[in-house]
Amino acid sequence: MTDKLHIGSLSAEPGTKTRGTVTADLGTLTVDIPLTLVNGAHPGPRVVITAGVHGGEFTPIDAAARLASLLEPGEVHGQVIICPVANPNAVYQGRLNVSPVDGVNINRVFPGDPDGGPTERLAAWLFAHLVDGADVYVDLHCGGIDQVLRDFVGYRLTGDPDLDKATAELAGSFGIEDVILGLTAEGGNSHAAAARRGISAVLVEVGELGQRDGATARRRVDGLFRALRHLGVLDPDGSAPAPIREWVWSAGVTAEATGLWYPEFSFDAEVIGEVAEGDVLGRIIDPADGREHTVHAPADGRIFYGMHGLTVAPGEELAAIAVPWNPDTATRPNTLSAPGLGRGSDEADPRP
Repeated sequence: MTDKLHIGSLSAEPGTKTRGTVTADLGTLTVDIPLTLVNGAHPGPRVVITAGVHGGEFTPIDAAARLASLLEPGEVHGQVIICPVANPNAVYQGRLNVSPVDGVNINRVFPGDPDGGPTERLAAWLFAHLVDGADVYVDLHCGGIDQVLRDFVGYRLTGDPDLDKATAELAGSFGIEDVILGLTAEGGNSHAAAARRGISAVLVEVGELGQRDGATARRRVDGLFRALRHLGVLDPDGSAPAPIREWVWSAGVTAEATGLWYPEFSFDAEVIGEVAEGDVLGRIIDPADGREHTVHAPADGRIFYGMHGLTVAPGEELAAIAVPWNPDTATRPNTLSAPGLGRGSDEADPRP
């Protein structure tokens, strides 16, 4: 039998499921964090799944809520903790990556600071109460309301061969073809911070433009079930692993001017294509006088996400480019400048 599962005021005995909220004290305010605790009838790993880290990313929240309803504790080996809205202020009061409370992107400050500002305290609360006790951590995201995105899974290399192997296998279990490796576990992303704690952690990006359609949500739930079967949390169904392609980031593209953004790459996530260094990615037009600022690709590779919004300011992330992974890439100079200098994807980070 598994042990009793207890988080804050919520608890679940072995073989039961509990749903409710736990209050997090953020110093100047409190927030209620919704949780579903699925305490399996059989022993196994503890898996933590979060969504709603950012506002405007609806499909991950929908998928997490669907999964919480579908999981039956009698079928579960281990424990599954599902947090569909990890950042309520950003989700319910905002539509961007930054919290309206303090203007901070929580996925740049993990593992947080219990004595910091509200968002830093929330990150610390999530780590202390959810992530730190996990064997496996899955953080669900999608392209926000202003972002087109190719589906991918991301994870960070830690240098621990056993941990990296387990995480690579987890990343390949979702049925998503593209897997992007971060070459270090540095940075303030939740999955990077979890990896530094020795937790097998992945970022899963599925969907774009803040989609909330049922088909995308079901595809996400199917991927989560595949991963849970891979982990032994659910019984296997005999399906074979899907083939994957491995990538590393080659460059991020940020706006250098304020204006109206007119990209010249496709907004169809299925056909966002290859670019060569120097290719024109788009133009920023000054609405006052019509002056153009041409944006060029700083490196070869494939665009994995790009800005769909019309209005941009300096530092806004316009696109992120990755190249197929080859272990000797890491030894070549000037090839792995990480995206994330602006406010874009969560695998990206200003620290390489």
